Amino acid sequence: MEAKIVTLPLFNVVGFSVEANVETFEAGLGLSIYQSLMDRKDEVHNRKNEQVMLMQIYPVNPDFNAQEDRFTHLLCYEVSELGEVPQNMISHTVQESKYVAYTHKGPESELGHTYDYLYRQWIPDSGYEPKEYDFEIWDERYDPESPDNEIDIFIALK
Repeated sequence: MEAKIVTLPLFNVVGFSVEANVETFEAGLGLSIYQSLMDRKDEVHNRKNEQVMLMQIYPVNPDFNAQEDRFTHLLCYEVSELGEVPQNMISHTVQESKYVAYTHKGPESELGHTYDYLYRQWIPDSGYEPKEYDFEIWDERYDPESPDNEIDIFIALK
């Protein structure tokens, strides 16, 4: 799939939020939170679908390094409307925005290469600038270490 520009309307999510750098998140924290979300998914009312979303919200800082610096990770579900938020979970509203959309194909361990391409080559070459967040959608194609794994990536654009 080629990268393409899409506009998504405002949407709401409900799930877990954690502050961590990439290394800590990938060392087991992310899997633990994912499992907690799976265990408690029936508590998330108004779920639009079964797709898990990983949203990453970065600080506005030119020296930010995702490998070393902490930032917000939301493991969540999109909801059709905000209702009661389950204990220890959060809700978050995402405003309408343009995104570069791209499907990563291959093991999740190679996802960094896809992000490097999008952030360091595709976005600068396109004339856009990234906003302070991006998100992944994990659906029925999500099989982390399979060569057939697919993850849809959306990077918000200014």
